[in-house]
Amino acid sequence: MDNNAIESIVQAVLAQLASNGGNVSADSVKQTVSSVADNIPDSQLVDITSKEVKSKPLIEEPCDIDGLNRMISKTTARIGVGKAGPRLKTQTMLALRADHAAARDSVFADVDEKKMQDLGMFCVKTCCKDRNEHLTRPDLGRKFDAETVSEIKSKCTPNPDIQFVVSDGLSSKAIEANVKDVLPAVMDGVKSMGYSVGTPFFVKFGRVASMDHVCEIVGSKVTCILIGERPGLGTAESMSAYLTYESKVGMPEANRTVVSNIHSGGITAVEAGAYLAEVIDLIMKNKASGVNLKK
Repeated sequence: MDNNAIESIVQAVLAQLASNGGNVSADSVKQTVSSVADNIPDSQLVDITSKEVKSKPLIEEPCDIDGLNRMISKTTARIGVGKAGPRLKTQTMLALRADHAAARDSVFADVDEKKMQDLGMFCVKTCCKDRNEHLTRPDLGRKFDAETVSEIKSKCTPNPDIQFVVSDGLSSKAIEANVKDVLPAVMDGVKSMGYSVGTPFFVKFGRVASMDHVCEIVGSKVTCILIGERPGLGTAESMSAYLTYESKVGMPEANRTVVSNIHSGGITAVEAGAYLAEVIDLIMKNKASGVNLKK
């Protein structure tokens, strides 16, 4: 939002305060702001969370502007944001709140299962009955009830070399943003290497260790789960891939191989798909994963 748009909103609120002797409710102010904002042209609106806006330093008259720009280009950390007295500048504070809201939305939102079905996956859920239980009972997000186990057995190809699983984890946005490109790429990659691939499916309310239960159910050699990671204030779309060789329920976490930071600003989806195929090939040849994997 440019200065003219901000000025229009401030003037409208001040006019409301003046007409009511300074006695107005918070809801009334919100309605005034919303009404004015709706009439501001799109050309005056700026996404303060965008990479382009965040890449511009807010420090006034920095000693080394070129060095500062180089630093900002190498990190998603909030550097060069300046200050207003002892406080953050308004733009920085609003961007923080917007990024935090995006992170919360990603945690609490559900993945669109229709999109997963369009990718050729059927959908199941763990023993968690709702999102709140998923967040507060990680143990229930690692296992399936008897009915779901039967469904997985009936719909999945038994004893494949590679079994792919997709799960919302702690970021629905990460799954919707990346899986459509990562999954086809990695599946095509391992198939071209001569490995058999099981029937991929989506797990709602899942945790990383749910892959161990899946491995025991379908009898896969390598199990790969693509899962949404806990979002931070840098991005809400980061996905990770965890891989195991002949995993078992209760296995040590050190036996997992992980490829993290899969998103548009990190490892891109297509690049991740190709790299995961290479990692799976390495795991199959060494018959080991995690700390036991030797390159």
